Amino acid sequence: MQGSEWQDVREHIESMLDTLKFGSITLVVQDGKIVQIEKNEKVRLQSNKIR
Repeated sequence: MQGSEWQDVREHIESMLDTLKFGSITLVVQDGKIVQIEKNEKVRLQSNKIR
């Protein structure tokens, strides 16, 4: 990857991290190059039950 491509990947990851509270970010690599970035976010709901 060239410098500008790495910068694009870094910017996308940083943007995703800014909005992610619980979850994961996955990089998909093909032929040694990042071809896809996936963000899986988990939303935790408060229980309505009294404990």
